[in-house]
Amino acid sequence: MRILGIDTATSCGGLGLIDDDEVVAEYTFHREETPSAQLLPAIQALLQEARITINEIDGMAVSLGPGSFTGLRVGLSAVKGLALAAEKPVVGIPTLDALASHLPFTPSLICPMVDARKGEVYTALYKQGRGGGGVEQLTPYQVLSPSRLLEALASHETVFLGDGVEVYGELIEEHLGAKALFAPPHLRFLRGTTVAERGLQRIMQGERDDISSLVPIYVRASDAEINWAKGKGIE
Repeated sequence: MRILGIDTATSCGGLGLIDDDEVVAEYTFHREETPSAQLLPAIQALLQEARITINEIDGMAVSLGPGSFTGLRVGLSAVKGLALAAEKPVVGIPTLDALASHLPFTPSLICPMVDARKGEVYTALYKQGRGGGGVEQLTPYQVLSPSRLLEALASHETVFLGDGVEVYGELIEEHLGAKALFAPPHLRFLRGTTVAERGLQRIMQGERDDISSLVPIYVRASDAEINWAKGKGIE
């Protein structure tokens, strides 16, 4: 089953095409431009490299966040448009879940961190799943300052990954010392093939998301929503 995975939630966007357990093609790009300027040309290039058309895939998976508000909207809009045109099923994949799934075999706590700007990160905590299979989520998705997060982790050996590590790596080491572990660079950022693989799992189980009601996971209000609320006198 061919699944196209798309991530625009993080600073390092990614696309991946898998065919069951085979990686067909993968594309990663740093989002220096607006995601809308990069995404569709990248999808076209990926499919050309794989020598297939959008009509020849079996489904799509898209990273839902939390992450960049603009990136999430662009990614989800693109997937909805492609899926409607090609009549393909779509599943949404939480970004932090997908990141944590890069490290299914570690006995340490797993802490994906996505840079939320404004001195905060999006995060949740995970551990190795029972029987060594997959990962298990321990906390809700949340947005908070790295300092608050690290205070809670002071006594736990923890593996960190995500673009938040690039921003707060020194702070993590300062707070946790030897208890701070870091995923290697090739596992630190979300890969399009990871999103596709998690999407394949859901689609194989018969799951589909309703395109009309599928929305990003924001965790906190966007600047536009905050400014609107302030304009209405809502605090």
